[in-house]
Amino acid sequence: MSAPVPSAPLDILHTLRAKGHEAYLVGGCVRDLLLGREPQDWDVATDARPEQIEALFPKTLAVGKAFGIITVVPDVGQPVEVASYRADSPYADGRRPETVTFTDARADALRRDFTVNALFLDPDTGEIRDFVHGRADLEARIIRAIGDPARRFAEDHLRLLRAVRFAATLGCALEPATFTAIQQLAPQIRRISAERIRDELFRLLTESPQAGQALQLLRDSGLLKEILPEVEGMAGVEQPPEFHPEGDVFTHTKLMLNALPPRPSLRLALAVLLHDVGKPSTAQYTTLPDGTQRWRFENHAAIGADIARAILERLRAPTDLINDVCAIIAGHMRLADAPRMRTSKLRRLLGGPTFPDELELHRLDCESSHALLDVYDFLKAKQAEFAAEPVLPPPLVTGRDLIALGHVPGPPFAKYLRACYDRQLEGETDKAALLAAVPPPPAAR
Repeated sequence: MSAPVPSAPLDILHTLRAKGHEAYLVGGCVRDLLLGREPQDWDVATDARPEQIEALFPKTLAVGKAFGIITVVPDVGQPVEVASYRADSPYADGRRPETVTFTDARADALRRDFTVNALFLDPDTGEIRDFVHGRADLEARIIRAIGDPARRFAEDHLRLLRAVRFAATLGCALEPATFTAIQQLAPQIRRISAERIRDELFRLLTESPQAGQALQLLRDSGLLKEILPEVEGMAGVEQPPEFHPEGDVFTHTKLMLNALPPRPSLRLALAVLLHDVGKPSTAQYTTLPDGTQRWRFENHAAIGADIARAILERLRAPTDLINDVCAIIAGHMRLADAPRMRTSKLRRLLGGPTFPDELELHRLDCESSHALLDVYDFLKAKQAEFAAEPVLPPPLVTGRDLIALGHVPGPPFAKYLRACYDRQLEGETDKAALLAAVPPPPAAR
């Protein structure tokens, strides 16, 4: 095969070979090439020792040197990890080996996680070195642990979650023994740092072609209740069938995740996952004034935003991302009131920094339940109506204008500024008229 390999890893490979060393592309980049996908990263495996690798390249990073990994920094292109063939000693901490022994390509393949990630490729000839039948598993779309699954997962507990991510993002099935081991060892994932779990979970949500099926696989594996018990708690929470004929809260959320566009923003994916996380704790089967009974979820949006914040803080997500996701969740029910909003409030809604994802969340919410898109169509029409002008234009009246009138900054000051801007958004374009409507300062009364 002819591999479209960037110059940086290709040059590194050729440099190693020119000095008499074996060198192959290895791991995820080979897997992705065989699947017709564009690799995100490029890794090289070699029989050269770390010191020999460092001596061959002018700029290297030795962060992983104790484990036989040297990062080569090329003049052009992304850094490339170059790993010496190795065998690992026991993993005492469930994350990394205590020591490594330098060895050959076959032994190196046997210590890796899954068969589809243990293929070696010569990009010049297209030759594949396959010691674990990984190519057959790749063609059959199977994720299989190398050797004893329980041992592979005991070495690095994050592999439990990585197996599910690979299955979900690559459209593969988990080999039965591998899946059984995940179910049995799922509680061990709690020994992994929040940051490593976060990275895997976020990739699963944004890279899976059917993120809802990925969520179901997480639940079936037993991992969901370990890393997101709040989301697990949505299963079995009934909803009124007239609004949610699709079923319980978990089913509704899965349908929305499945309907996400390809490679959605992380902000949108998280908002979809967590938008109804407040429903389990607010569910009440109540009698309405007309005597009918149904499930209600009073204030579930605000409560859900608080729960989502706790989840995302636990996962060490960036603060700006947390704030945006929680704002979307807290306000996701307000879009239903859009047709009855005053123009000023509607414009503030449309001009908000998270509105594009709020609107997409609303569409997914509707299409995954009652299928009524009248509010969505109304908001799209309003977006088109305001397209020729800023939805939120610069304010005509500023704080300096109020100070010139004798006002002092404070709560009333902010109230007057907001009132002026609201009138402007309602259509008033005469600054003098806006200022005339401001009450005089106390000293002038």
